[in-house]
Amino acid sequence: MTQQASRYFVPDPSHWPVVGSLALFLLASGAVLWMNKFASGPYVLLAGFAVLVFMLFGWFGTVIRESEGGKYGDNVDRSFRWSMSWFIFSEVMFFAAFFGVLFYVRVLSVPELANLEHQQLLYPGFSGVWPSAGPGFKEHFSPMGAWGIPAINTLLLLTSGVTLTLAHWGLVKNNRTQLKIWLAATILLGITFLGFQAYEYIHAYQEMNLKLSTGIYGSTFFMLTGFHGLHVTLGATMLIVIFFRVMSGHFKPEHHFGFEAVAWYWHFVDVVWLLLFVVVYWL
Repeated sequence: MTQQASRYFVPDPSHWPVVGSLALFLLASGAVLWMNKFASGPYVLLAGFAVLVFMLFGWFGTVIRESEGGKYGDNVDRSFRWSMSWFIFSEVMFFAAFFGVLFYVRVLSVPELANLEHQQLLYPGFSGVWPSAGPGFKEHFSPMGAWGIPAINTLLLLTSGVTLTLAHWGLVKNNRTQLKIWLAATILLGITFLGFQAYEYIHAYQEMNLKLSTGIYGSTFFMLTGFHGLHVTLGATMLIVIFFRVMSGHFKPEHHFGFEAVAWYWHFVDVVWLLLFVVVYWL
């Protein structure tokens, strides 16, 4: 075991946490100002996003330079793995909360509202059959079916998991051509998924009258699929960063946790979509 592998790297003092705190302050302040109809709100919010992007480029750039400079040993690698594991666990709990809401609404709340003692007096015509906007919503809407774009998107994400695994195998075998081709294919599949989801949302709003404001069905549908789409966007962005790092010659067969971390996240996104497809679209 080398001395570098056995010791823990202690980084130099960094100004990036302060910059990140400033970004969060501007984001929160801008959001509050905008919600309270202050003209400066959108500009403060935009400034917060700009500072956040600047911080991400700078901080991650520092970490990349330290990693590629060989400063990270086994202890640092282990801490990165634990950190990414806990981050993904927090994301699991995030989606578990929304899936829990959907379960409560479909299995408990809506049926119970339909079986109240004076249900016909309180909510005349309400049957309590899912999909439902809930009592008091008279506006008609069409629920989103499973086949068509949702099924195509499922195929796209499942295929992207395969292509990313092929890219990882190429990295482990030090086959850079295989790594680049299949990583680029994964990014293309992810972007195609997002394009189809955007088309699905436009179709839902314009032709199905299915909106975020369409009662509990619209709320749960758009919150679950929307937050998943946000995670796919984040994952695709990370894959693009990894692709540019690969093109710059980064990552070695024996040292590439940056790639693995993004792969973990992408596979997590795949699994969440499978659950979404079954419980939101299919059942």
